[in-house]
Amino acid sequence: MISPSVKWPLATRPLLLSTLLILLTVATPSSCQSREPTFPKASNGAPFPWNKMRLPEHIIPAHYDLMIHANLTTLTFGGTTQIEITASEPTSTIILHSHHLQVSKATLRKGGGERQAEEPLRVLENPPQEQIALLASKPLVVGLPYTIVIDYTGNLSESFHGFYKSTYRTKEGEVRVLASTQFEPTAARMAFPCFDEPAFKASFLIKIRREPRHLAISNMPLVKSVIVAEGLIEDHFDVTVKMSTYLVAFIVSDFKSVSKMTKSGVKVSVYAVPDKINQADYALDAAVTLLEFYEDYFNIPYPLPKQDLAAIPDFQSGAMENWGLTTYRESSLLFDAEKSSASSKLGITMIVSHELAHQWFGNLVTMEWWNDLWLNEGFAKFMEFVSVSVTHPELKVEEYFFGKCFNAMEVDALNSSHPVSTPVENPAQIREMFDEVSYDKGACILNMLRDYLGADAFKSGIVKYLQKYSYKNTKNEDLWNSMASICPTDDTQHMDGFCSRGEHSSSTAHWRREGLDVKTMMNTWTLQKGFPLITITVRGRNAHVKQEYYVKGVADAPETGLLWHIPLTFITSKSDAVQRFLLKTRTDVLILPEEVEWIKFNVGMNGYYIVHYEDDGWDSLTGLLKGTHTAISSNDRASLINNAFQLVSIGKLSIEKALDLTLYLKHETEIMPVFQGLNELIPMYKLMEKREMNEVETQFKAFLIRLLRGLIDKQTWTDEGSVSERMLRSQLLLLACVRKYQPCVQKAEGYFRQWQEAGGNFSLPNDVTLAVFAVGAQTLEGWDFLYSKYQSSLSSTEKNQIEFALCISQNKEKLQWFELGSSSIAYMVTGTTNQFSTRARLEEVKEFFSSLKENGSQLRCVQQTIETIEENIRWMDKNFDKIKAWLQNEQLNLL
Repeated sequence: MISPSVKWPLATRPLLLSTLLILLTVATPSSCQSREPTFPKASNGAPFPWNKMRLPEHIIPAHYDLMIHANLTTLTFGGTTQIEITASEPTSTIILHSHHLQVSKATLRKGGGERQAEEPLRVLENPPQEQIALLASKPLVVGLPYTIVIDYTGNLSESFHGFYKSTYRTKEGEVRVLASTQFEPTAARMAFPCFDEPAFKASFLIKIRREPRHLAISNMPLVKSVIVAEGLIEDHFDVTVKMSTYLVAFIVSDFKSVSKMTKSGVKVSVYAVPDKINQADYALDAAVTLLEFYEDYFNIPYPLPKQDLAAIPDFQSGAMENWGLTTYRESSLLFDAEKSSASSKLGITMIVSHELAHQWFGNLVTMEWWNDLWLNEGFAKFMEFVSVSVTHPELKVEEYFFGKCFNAMEVDALNSSHPVSTPVENPAQIREMFDEVSYDKGACILNMLRDYLGADAFKSGIVKYLQKYSYKNTKNEDLWNSMASICPTDDTQHMDGFCSRGEHSSSTAHWRREGLDVKTMMNTWTLQKGFPLITITVRGRNAHVKQEYYVKGVADAPETGLLWHIPLTFITSKSDAVQRFLLKTRTDVLILPEEVEWIKFNVGMNGYYIVHYEDDGWDSLTGLLKGTHTAISSNDRASLINNAFQLVSIGKLSIEKALDLTLYLKHETEIMPVFQGLNELIPMYKLMEKREMNEVETQFKAFLIRLLRGLIDKQTWTDEGSVSERMLRSQLLLLACVRKYQPCVQKAEGYFRQWQEAGGNFSLPNDVTLAVFAVGAQTLEGWDFLYSKYQSSLSSTEKNQIEFALCISQNKEKLQWFELGSSSIAYMVTGTTNQFSTRARLEEVKEFFSSLKENGSQLRCVQQTIETIEENIRWMDKNFDKIKAWLQNEQLNLL
């Protein structure tokens, strides 16, 4: 596929046009004339009676009775699936999903009882569409209950989807096998034949056969265990509530557990391998607290009698929200009080919070189709911050929220981005929806809406939404319709559903607007990709406001017709009271009460947009930061750093002015502005590393250490302070040591020597362990010792820290044979290429991907990669010489 941004040479256009005409001519009969639909062939060569990716809607499942027997020795499983269905129109064909399963028998029973006569069904398979067709001898009667019975076998998956094999090593070195599930988005069909689409909600009665040495857990509590043969037990679990197939879960393992009860009587348990169950206490306490919070906040009781959290040794995603049995990477759930870092505690709390939020957003109320995945994931991401800010105030999670918005904008600024709500059909396209846009942008626009409506009005709207659609499926518009009847504080509602200001309410406390139409406003954020750039031009008391589409790589954005309804907020040098205005047009003018020295828009980074200040606007803000940076919040300082460099990318601001702004960081002490500064500056010298620009690269690294040396020198090599102070310490000392700042290196070498001499049993301060390991890994002896400790460590945090340190070794031989697990393809692709900035590298990447078979799940990430490299090339060509001159000038100023 050719990107719309590609400009073809004039000489090639006639050839392209003629080719296009031929293609159009060939395509005419099928696209412009009426024809009988064509159907694919089944695996046996017979015509398969369905030609669409989506299942027909006239067969409706109501209940599943599943029996599954996993053999952890042969790594196979067998099962019987009984599905109670009804037909809404006469049909003799039942289409459902099945993937990598061998169906041995299928029958149909009329009515729901087990004693009814069974009619054999003919089975056709269509592997490319992951579907099977069950053919009855005569049409099903509309409205009459039927039961499908399917016997099948399969192999435990070697991937991390479906019903898959996982292994772990005990501290004695024994390798043990378990079987776990990961069905979202489209892998329930790999464990049992089913109607594997989120709108086909049903209840599930699950039975698991296992050996006596194993334990089985599932979504619901165990009801009874029956001995079915010598050495074989069948566990019967209670019937689930009505839910989507992707939320079904079961695990066969030798896990141990710890449990507590919530105030409302829900049993919460954490499961882990026996050697690590002593690391489960923190997550257990957090889960109890968070579940109680959500029951209170949503005003809807958690509907199941138990909530299990299981740490799986091999797990690709961070975690999964299966109803009643949430699953996690070990590093996302287990907390080693002696070795886990402050960032690990923060991460575990947020991830547990995310999965428990899903028990309402996603499980109780589910998107109708995957195009609205953000209704699940955006809300769960947003609720992480809402919940944890209340349940764990010491973590100060509100400081980190807008960082998620910056992450989303990095992807959303590319032409290859997509709207939050995007049409998808096949499993590959569906998997691509699990990205920063669905998660982080979804959360950020919800936060913007909450800031716009007010916390109480927003909460009322989402509670109404959850109550109205419990056990149902929803679309984008259902959420906005629930919000439409909610008015912000002090507003009144009219018959047309709009809200308006009361006569005497203060315009500075609330939004200045003629009317409130949540659906129209939010459609501008969910149905079109990207985000707006707001340009502010101050003329006396007039602040001229202009919105345009922000897209990387061009100085003047193409005229797209995109227009957003933007809740603008601002403060000025004369007033720190937040002023608010809803911009619905391309341009507008705000009248200020008096002339101001500076104006700062997007207060607290609550809005999903970036801001450019024309004329001397940036100079005024840079002067403010250099003089009294605490006059604005740390979030506002971080957003200025981010926005300045985003504007450099599109030629609106010079690189010199952006770098000038960062000079104030020598006086900064707060975590987010420092982190944002590092996020902008470190990639700059990384680009130079990839181009082997050694002299300037060395100068830039030295500048970065000089800029932060005062703050680095203040760091103690302890675990003291708040979580944010500890996280700042960890990153600063790591940076200093990796950049070979000698006071840091010498301290780290001393600690590593003590740790190594004690056989790894010397207790290092958790916050400095990463820096110590990074220095230790630079010698062959230290690298080998770290690798030996990696293999035997039971601490996920420690393993991750060692993994990082081993990977930054300067010894290429070590890196060539060393192999560790990796995350998904998309992150591998972008992570290994996002610092390339030469045309030779660009062609190398293009050639590599064009040589591979087309794989839909990679298409967007590959396009993002190519766009990013092209942007890096443009950026370096334009800015490198300017950076070089700026660094020389900055050094002269120090003399």
